[in-house]
Amino acid sequence: MEMPLRKRRLLLAAALLVTAGLTTQFALGRKKDKLAEAMGMDEQKRAVHALNRLTFGPRPGDVERVTRMGVDKWIELELHPDKIDNSALDARLGPFRTLRMGTKEIVENFPPNPLIKQIADGKAPLPTEPTKRAVYEAQLQRYEDKRERKEDAAKSGAAAGDPQNASGAGNTSSGNDGASVCRDGACPVSGDSTNPADLDQMRRREQRRLANLKTQKLLDLPADERMKEILKMSPEDRQAIATTTKGAKADALMEGMSPQQKETMMALNNPEHVVVNELMQSKMLHAIYSERQLDEVMTDFWFNHFNVFINKGADRYLLTSYERDAIRPHVLGKFADLLVATAKSPAILFYLDNWLSVGPDSEIGLGIAPHRRNRRGYGRNPNNRPSGKRRQASGLNENYGRELMELHTLSVNGGYSQKDVTEVAKVFTGWTLDQPKKGGAFRFEPRMHEPGDKIVLGHRIKQNGGKEGLEVLRLLARNPKTAHFISQKLAMRFVSDDPPATLVDRMAQTFLKKDGDIREVLRTMFKSPEFWSPETYRAKVKTPLEFVVSAARASRAEVEDARALVGTLNNMGMMPYGMMPPTGYSMKADVWVNSSALLGRMNFALGLAAGKIRGVKVDSASLAAGTAAEGPTDPQQALANLEKLLLSGDISKQTHDTISKQLEDPKINQRRLDDPKRPPNVAAITGLILGSPEFQRR
Repeated sequence: MEMPLRKRRLLLAAALLVTAGLTTQFALGRKKDKLAEAMGMDEQKRAVHALNRLTFGPRPGDVERVTRMGVDKWIELELHPDKIDNSALDARLGPFRTLRMGTKEIVENFPPNPLIKQIADGKAPLPTEPTKRAVYEAQLQRYEDKRERKEDAAKSGAAAGDPQNASGAGNTSSGNDGASVCRDGACPVSGDSTNPADLDQMRRREQRRLANLKTQKLLDLPADERMKEILKMSPEDRQAIATTTKGAKADALMEGMSPQQKETMMALNNPEHVVVNELMQSKMLHAIYSERQLDEVMTDFWFNHFNVFINKGADRYLLTSYERDAIRPHVLGKFADLLVATAKSPAILFYLDNWLSVGPDSEIGLGIAPHRRNRRGYGRNPNNRPSGKRRQASGLNENYGRELMELHTLSVNGGYSQKDVTEVAKVFTGWTLDQPKKGGAFRFEPRMHEPGDKIVLGHRIKQNGGKEGLEVLRLLARNPKTAHFISQKLAMRFVSDDPPATLVDRMAQTFLKKDGDIREVLRTMFKSPEFWSPETYRAKVKTPLEFVVSAARASRAEVEDARALVGTLNNMGMMPYGMMPPTGYSMKADVWVNSSALLGRMNFALGLAAGKIRGVKVDSASLAAGTAAEGPTDPQQALANLEKLLLSGDISKQTHDTISKQLEDPKINQRRLDDPKRPPNVAAITGLILGSPEFQRR
């Protein structure tokens, strides 16, 4: 289908803006922002700058509010988020029950595959509560179907290698009585296929047809009756409905249901997806609607610093607690406390495999049975090993020891050696988990721990079991290299991609003097002349997360369902919790700036403003109204109003002229000679501004 002319012209305008942005304002090594240098930083500009750096972007009215309060007073308030009412956000997050659950409770309510396998093998019982049981039964049915298909495929493969099968003698569709092969009431209509794969395909097609009929009957019922009927169904029918009802039909089926009932409906299909979906949606809602914006920015910063990849097995279930219990409480506290909280987190222990790390000379490493323990220093001398016991492979895992020093504390140039990595790995042997696939918590296992003293960065760590790890964490947290590395990363996030060395040094001094007090380090930065330099004004390119969230905030978007926003970030290469390496996502412009990425941002901006993003509503007309009660009828006036509202008037002549020229096109401005008072296409204007080079910088 050919693209409508108006849309083609809009995309042309978008391409012109992006091209202009690439050749001027986004080019790496660009010259200083002459506009900012000329204006300096009056109080309004300071408010804009503070909002761009300490939040995920200003909302309409924020600049005026911060200016009235006083920028410095507002910053101080943001440094103490406990004084800021956040109840409105809590109400939005209320439907997501998993956010308030412990990991074990999440696993019990939304069973992962290993738990389902245990039940299928008779090693664990089914729950008795009807709703929970329905979820388990649906997953058991899916598990059994998958196992059946695998067995059928194996039989088919074996039959294919049978010489008799080639002549048709060994594989028939009927027994001696001529009865055709049927499964679950789904039989071949004609031709009686003898291929198990064909039979399975026919069976599944029939199941989908029957499920669609049952779904239609459910849609005819009131919302409070649908779940009752679903619970009365057989596990096969429930599973069929869950897997075949997608998109708009699934939304219609859940329309009017309670949040818990909606969770159950989604869990019938995929329990893991419910947990991941609620965590990802909550990240977007936190960023868009939290009144404690600096706290939210710092939560994102520290999660990225202590990155964990959500798609590594049990971490799908462990990340909810990780962010809530290990990261959030410490984002403005002491760095040492944050370091210890992450080190003990099941999510980190599982992600970096430390929970499996075994000391070479530990009891388990040597294969020593508990009743044959040598209490006087087993393993320090080969002669001390019990006779008849063969030394096992060490099982020492250095992943966490390396990332702890390279990424979490000292930096890649932190002055440590491979010997230090090995010694730190030995220190953390025994820091493990109780059954992580069941949501187990941290525990220290002495039998896995490497005995003896260790030498880390020239310091002797005396043998002290699990307390050795705490000593090493304190040692690293107070190291000057750590102070510099953390200060530099904070300055990169809040000041520039290449922050001034003098600022980083002052921040590091505060870090060491205040025992790693993150709030004090930030205060030093926010009071520095480097932070307020005109050169920094709108000089940082937004990451995809910052761009999408700031666009939603600036446009007063009403987010009823954040899944489409999560999908947008995935398309832009920044899926929440989706960075596989422990490095986390980059904060630097060169990673995110290219023509394809910027066009993707522009398309999102146009779609957002036009109400084309599923689950998100934007009233562009009210944005453009400005002080006029009925909104501007002149496109240029609408443009002026939106430039002030969305960019505080900080728009280059090049960008303004590009958009303004497009407004002369009737296909874009919607004006007609026979109706000159028809309102302009404010959605298109809003989208072009949100996608402009100026808005993509903070």
